Amino acid sequence: MTRRAYGFAVGLAVAVGILAWVASYRYDLPLRDPDGLAGPSYIRLPVIVLLFYLADVVPRVVMTNRGFSNFGESFKAYSRARWTRSRLALVSVGLGSFYVVYVAYRNLKGFLPFVRERVLYDGVLLKLDKALMFGHDPADVLHTALGTGLSAHLLSLAYVVFLVFVPLSLGAALVWSKNVSTGFWYVTALCVNWVLGAASYYWMPSLGPFLAKPSMFADLPTTGVTFLQSDLATDRELCRHDPFACDSVQSVAAFASLHVSIIFTAALICHYVVPNKWVRWSMWVYFVLTAVSTVYFGWHYLLDDAAGVAIGFIAVWAGAKATGYPMEVQRHQHQSGDGLIGVFPPAVAENADGDAARRDPATT
Repeated sequence: MTRRAYGFAVGLAVAVGILAWVASYRYDLPLRDPDGLAGPSYIRLPVIVLLFYLADVVPRVVMTNRGFSNFGESFKAYSRARWTRSRLALVSVGLGSFYVVYVAYRNLKGFLPFVRERVLYDGVLLKLDKALMFGHDPADVLHTALGTGLSAHLLSLAYVVFLVFVPLSLGAALVWSKNVSTGFWYVTALCVNWVLGAASYYWMPSLGPFLAKPSMFADLPTTGVTFLQSDLATDRELCRHDPFACDSVQSVAAFASLHVSIIFTAALICHYVVPNKWVRWSMWVYFVLTAVSTVYFGWHYLLDDAAGVAIGFIAVWAGAKATGYPMEVQRHQHQSGDGLIGVFPPAVAENADGDAARRDPATT
């Protein structure tokens, strides 16, 4: 892989990074690194990649040696064979591109109350929801159909898992792919998701049903989503009052659903390249649970989820074009079971050193 494969992601990172800086300067707002469950992104992401690297190398070395004898030398030998200079460079570029785009996205999302919230579209979206459900609120329909007991806790878990799914899937795609260009397809698609998602927030600013019509969700039990929604609502008000006194970035925006778009992206790419049918079907089930949970808890309107699917598809298509992958299920995928993302088109098969072969279209 050379310029064609990663140039798009790098260019996107530069463009959206500059846009976030310009917006920060224009509206006199702070640029921040959005903290996560395990600290800032610039610490969290490299640590995740390192852990996946160790999970990739250590078991292979132990199995090859049938134990820990001569572990140090075998560890170095395997690392040199698999982790060539070009692979390390691509993983670094992918991680850096993702980090810049993600931080820019979170800050642009945080600027919404100061740039584009004079008119909110929640009233319109609520009416569209009722029209699409023949006069009923979709959330009420789901509460009646699924109940508000155990189902609420299961859907809450599905929603909250997203917070760790993105960094973990990023690490798996970059580190565990036989061919790192496959992982770069996913990284590029993630970057496109963040950019299109930020654009959709500014095109149709909205808060979501849980803030626009909280009475619909008053009878739900206390779950992880309850605390998350409370924290986000509080952070939003603190940031609106004084953005420089607030330690975090505000993260409330409904249209479109990035939860849906990201999980759809991951499921679709898995469908194309993962040989294990259980992994593929698990991703589609997770996608359905995520989409249902966004409406069930009032994070999003029906149109938000539909737009999320559209963004996810565009992101996968753009990533495929940028990295030279065909958007089609590989016929030979069921013949291989090696690796999390273990199947690649013949044109991008790896050579013995772990690099993409010369016939890879991404290198031409």
